[in-house]
Amino acid sequence: MIRTVALAAALVLAGVAADAADDEVDCSKASTQYDMDICANKDFDAADKKLNNVYGQAVKVAGDLDDKTLDKLRTAERAWLAFREAECTFETADYEGGTIYPMTFTMCRTKLTRTRTKELEAYLACEKDTMKC
Repeated sequence: MIRTVALAAALVLAGVAADAADDEVDCSKASTQYDMDICANKDFDAADKKLNNVYGQAVKVAGDLDDKTLDKLRTAERAWLAFREAECTFETADYEGGTIYPMTFTMCRTKLTRTRTKELEAYLACEKDTMKC
């Protein structure tokens, strides 16, 4: 029991130390695969955060319209998430098993996430009281 607790504590501390090291990576000068992976993850996290914010706005607008529109938006978003993962798995298949694979997969997810964010922003820019332009 004591070993389990000690191991868990060590893993938590290692994760905190890794997060701190991640913050110190200068992505404009990343030259190792490890640093490039960290930077790709940072880019994805930022893109995903923006997507979640814009999606939240779209959910509010759709919910204000009617339940059918909201359900269709949620169904579309779930399908899009599955598409993104499948598309990036396909797009990066040549790198699978290599050290570059995690970075290329994450970069693909970032690219598609930014595209989806623009699509949702376009819906939000439509005429008031509709999500159709």
